[in-house]
Amino acid sequence: MTHLKEGDKAPIFKGIDQDGKQVSLKDLKGKKVILYFYPKDMTPGCTAQACNLRDNYQALLSKGFAVVGVSTDDEKRHQKFTEKYDLPFPLLADVDRTIHTQYGVWGEKKFMGRIFDGTHRTTFLINDKGVIDKIIVKPDTKNHTAEILELWK
Repeated sequence: MTHLKEGDKAPIFKGIDQDGKQVSLKDLKGKKVILYFYPKDMTPGCTAQACNLRDNYQALLSKGFAVVGVSTDDEKRHQKFTEKYDLPFPLLADVDRTIHTQYGVWGEKKFMGRIFDGTHRTTFLINDKGVIDKIIVKPDTKNHTAEILELWK
């Protein structure tokens, strides 16, 4: 779905997280960034993915990774999601789909015979120089950290 490829310079994004703080790729310069796009807070697959990253967060931090989630939910919903599941990383509210468009993860989807526009669950692994090292299309929500660590050995 995305127009971006491994080896491309990552688009500079900025957004507001669940605490009302601005987060941008520029703020994370010098770190490896796990930028993951997911459809909706509080849904089974999105919760499994967020909790998998949460449960392995210290291991990711120790390897120099920063984790940033993005969905089209608003700050208030992100705050509830973060509080309910004790998520330690920022979730950006991309209500107008600016970041989704930059990364090419918004588009036509099919679910249970219905066609609609939505977020294509995708993770971008951005190196410390701002280049996309890996793109994980349709990540394994329950084992996402293992996928990331395997690709980023």
